[in-house]
Amino acid sequence: MDRIREWFAPTTAYEPIHEQADGDEDSRLAPETQPSPPFSRVIYAVFFVLGVSMLWAWNMFLAAAPYFHHRFQSDQWASSHYQSSILTVSTVTNLASVFALAKIQNGASYPRRIAVSLLINIVVFTLLAFSTIILKHASIPVYFGFLMIMVSGSALATGINQNGVFAYVSGFGREEYTQAIMSGQGVAGVLPSLAQIISVLAVPETKGKQSTSEESWKSAFGYFITATAVSALTLVAFLWLAKRQSQHLSDDDDDDRSESINSEGTSNKSVSLWVLFSKLRLTALSIFLCFVVTMMFPVFTSKIESVHNSPNGSRFFQPAVFIPLAFLVWNTGDMVGRILVLIPRFSLAHRPWALVIFAIARAGFIPLYFLCNIRGEGAVVQSDFFYLFIIQGIFGATNGYLASCCMMGFGSWISAEEREPAGGFMTLMLVGGLAAGSLLSFFAANV
Repeated sequence: MDRIREWFAPTTAYEPIHEQADGDEDSRLAPETQPSPPFSRVIYAVFFVLGVSMLWAWNMFLAAAPYFHHRFQSDQWASSHYQSSILTVSTVTNLASVFALAKIQNGASYPRRIAVSLLINIVVFTLLAFSTIILKHASIPVYFGFLMIMVSGSALATGINQNGVFAYVSGFGREEYTQAIMSGQGVAGVLPSLAQIISVLAVPETKGKQSTSEESWKSAFGYFITATAVSALTLVAFLWLAKRQSQHLSDDDDDDRSESINSEGTSNKSVSLWVLFSKLRLTALSIFLCFVVTMMFPVFTSKIESVHNSPNGSRFFQPAVFIPLAFLVWNTGDMVGRILVLIPRFSLAHRPWALVIFAIARAGFIPLYFLCNIRGEGAVVQSDFFYLFIIQGIFGATNGYLASCCMMGFGSWISAEEREPAGGFMTLMLVGGLAAGSLLSFFAANV
């Protein structure tokens, strides 16, 4: 109990740790006055692309849901459980890989991890794309098993990628690059939702069964091959950055800088997860709680219908369009929140207690969903605007804002040689929040 009290009421002030030169007793500078490497728009762009790629693969599984529904519709068990199976396999694999990699620090080459993760994604989504043709007539058990293997492979790649990217970017010493990753993730959520809405509206409302099946596998092929292309382009961009950084560091005579990132991109210091948690406890708990609460939104979003839905009404109010629209509004808010932290006066990145309070307060959005039209059974608040923009939009914005603040600010509380292991640790807390939220979401699914 005493140890738990120490987490939240430390005997020393919870303030940033800053590197100081020998004999310089006055070098504990405020975060905004700390010298940092020059900002590069090109490097920012590469990390932005890495952020897009990080979540693009998962969003392609969501976008391909109509294909999976048609593929498994003749088997009641598979049709009812393929979504939960994808979620469970993905979450367990992702969490296990991130946890293992967070503990493996000695000799870790984070650039190599990033490259390997992108190669795995290229293989996985190439196989998925051509499986829509080659395995078109395979039995449901065979295809279901194949799909779970591919989901596991993609989740493994995502875990390796998350660990590598957030550790690697921490070594650059610029919070803007971390924000670039978070913004890229926001874009990866917006574009698939937008594409899904357009694809539904582009198809005539009544079509034959054979035509619908043909359309679904063609769309799935497009989604999967696009994920392959995104991963391939990201790999090219990252290899350029890694080569550039290696050349830059090999020519740099600053020994202190070389201790943070060496020419191989390998961490020089192993730090236990407990030590990292003791230094980052408030920020780590904030990112964990952020995603525990956030994982409630997909469950409610998939069940809430427009208050104006009717058989003869506009297609925008029918579930096939309205539900993707709700996801789009949430993801757009999320993207806006990730961009908002670039304005220093709006950022809470260096206020850990405020982040914890903010993370807990977000749970207040969950009861608001019960005021909406769940399963078309009627709404307490008869307003789509209230649902889409007050709940979905603001809930998404607070997620993007809080997550970005946590991932941008943790570097202020640790020393330079601990940045890369801390990046992996914060990724572990993020994925842990997703896993815990996913488990809790099963209870919400019974609403």
